[in-house]
Amino acid sequence: MEYKDITQHEIEALKVKYNLADAHTHQSQSPSQREIVGRLSSLWYEAEKTRQYDTEQKFIETFFRVQKQEYALKTPTMLVYASSIAMVIVANYLMKNKMSVSLLEPCFDNIHDILEHMQIEIVVLKEEWLHNPSTLYDNLEKHVKTDAIFIVDPNNPTGFTLFSHGDKAYSELIRFAKDKNKLLLIDYCFAPFVDYAPHIKVAPVYEILERSGVSYIAIEDTGKTYPIQDTKVAMLKTSKDLHEEIYNIHTSYLLNVSPFILNLATQYILDSERDHFESVYNLLDTNRNLLKEMLAGSLLEYQESEAGVSVAWLRIKEPRVTATELQKLVLDAGVYILPGTYFFWSDRTKGERYVRIALARNTEMFKPAITLVRRALDTYEKNLCK
Repeated sequence: MEYKDITQHEIEALKVKYNLADAHTHQSQSPSQREIVGRLSSLWYEAEKTRQYDTEQKFIETFFRVQKQEYALKTPTMLVYASSIAMVIVANYLMKNKMSVSLLEPCFDNIHDILEHMQIEIVVLKEEWLHNPSTLYDNLEKHVKTDAIFIVDPNNPTGFTLFSHGDKAYSELIRFAKDKNKLLLIDYCFAPFVDYAPHIKVAPVYEILERSGVSYIAIEDTGKTYPIQDTKVAMLKTSKDLHEEIYNIHTSYLLNVSPFILNLATQYILDSERDHFESVYNLLDTNRNLLKEMLAGSLLEYQESEAGVSVAWLRIKEPRVTATELQKLVLDAGVYILPGTYFFWSDRTKGERYVRIALARNTEMFKPAITLVRRALDTYEKNLCK
């Protein structure tokens, strides 16, 4: 079977014992999270008794406060039950207004696919053009001729983030968008991995966006952070000039997100605030360090991630080996990883130099999986040298 996108790979990976494909949270509960699970019935009845509006506001206030983006509370937030639904709403807006988009590459391919399904013109925005705040404006001026700019921050799969430069990169991005009358589209689904990273000072991005007067749409999500079996909430934020039109599209899709899910997600956010996200970061750090150690000197070279996201991006050092070939080789050993091909949505051959490995797994499962990966790599490399 020829897979058309990353998600089709990830669906197949659900059948495999050692599934390191999707970036969803498959790790077990921390001790304090187990206490939340023990309160599920009370959370259910609490949500049942509480006015929907109040449950929504509690979730929104908790989310943005913990994300250190309190300014976002000054403007309306639209709730949806998955970031892909939020993306469809954004794509509807772009289609209605016949807008073209410069989309970050590499990035998770479902953004491109949703835009393409809506027959929106899409042009490549290379991640490297955003790496240096001092050249960011000039790079965009040289390369971006579309109506909108779409970035993912932090980026999946590379972990690149504009936040690593404080507010400098965002100031330049917004200055370009204002000068050239561009719409900014920002996917913040991996943002929690930045907010508590000790080496990054998170800029108050919603305050910067709002005070600048730039037109923007942002997507937020809880789905990549908390181990609650794909129970999640996503959000849409817009500048004031776009709110009414986006709101009208939003309400054509759904009335509300489940109050029980909102109540449950709120508890997990509060729990992570109390433990300073240690239950999230400690596991990822442990698995990331294991990966680096166990694959050191192999065909795969770990690419450092600025934001410490829940996936590892690895370069294939041997030019004779492709990601497609390597993914099949590792799968034969019993482990499902993703080839880098689909992340380079404009030209999949560019992604043949990379693979992605998910980190949000119990270490007891992750370590033997990487052992199998290393064994397969070493055997293959020996055969190459014959």
